[in-house]
Amino acid sequence: MQLTIAPDELMAEQAKQLIERVELEETGKLAKNEIIEVITTIAVYKFSSLSREEVEAMLGLSIEETRIYQDLERQTKLKAAERLLGMGYSISEVAKAVDLSVEEVTKIASNPSE
Repeated sequence: MQLTIAPDELMAEQAKQLIERVELEETGKLAKNEIIEVITTIAVYKFSSLSREEVEAMLGLSIEETRIYQDLERQTKLKAAERLLGMGYSISEVAKAVDLSVEEVTKIASNPSE
C-alpha cells in the first residue's frame, strides 16, 4: 500500500526491494508471481509516462509476462483488428496481421464497437 503514495524515487527503490525479497522467500511460485504482479501493476500505473523498457530497468525484471501487459497487448490487437476490418481487409488477413484467431476477428467484424 505504501508504494501507491511513496514519492517516485522512493517508490522505485521500494518496489525493487520488495520484488527481491519476494523472490527469496520460501513461498509457492503462484503466490510469488501474484505479489510481483501487484507490485509491477502499481509501478506501471505510477510511472505511466515511462516506456516498458524503462520500468523494466527500474524494477530489474521483465513485465511482458504480467497480466497487465498481456491485457494491454490484447486490447491493442483488438483495436488494430477493428481498424483493419474498417479499411476493408478480409477476416483472414486481419487475423494473420494481428495474431488473433479467425473466430476472434469474425466476432469483432460482427460486433463493431461503433
